[in-house]
Amino acid sequence: QAQLVESGGGLVQTGGSLRLSCAASDQTIDNYATGWFRQAPGKEREFVATISRSGAVTYYADSVKGRFTISRDNAKNTVYLQMNSLKPEDTAVYYCAAKRGTTSASFATYNYWGQGTQVTVSS
Repeated sequence: QAQLVESGGGLVQTGGSLRLSCAASDQTIDNYATGWFRQAPGKEREFVATISRSGAVTYYADSVKGRFTISRDNAKNTVYLQMNSLKPEDTAVYYCAAKRGTTSASFATYNYWGQGTQVTVSS
């Protein structure tokens, strides 16, 4: 069973950058396709990005395409989300999730979740 721990959140101004990390313990993260999701106050959890086990396949929500980059370093057992050109509407709790099999944009298909890290973008 994968245990995921996110880090790297914080407060940043509009146009700034942050890099989130998702570290896996107990299991090697290359057993799983991994995704990032976010949830803003009063809103449903939404898909941000996903990456295949090898890293060869990535997929992004339209709202972050061209600004965010998902990547993984299986040797370090870590998946990253590089976030550039941040906007106030990116403010949310960001969650890392893992699933067996192929990538997916549906949060319902993910089996394992981290505790979340807060990202706040000030205007």
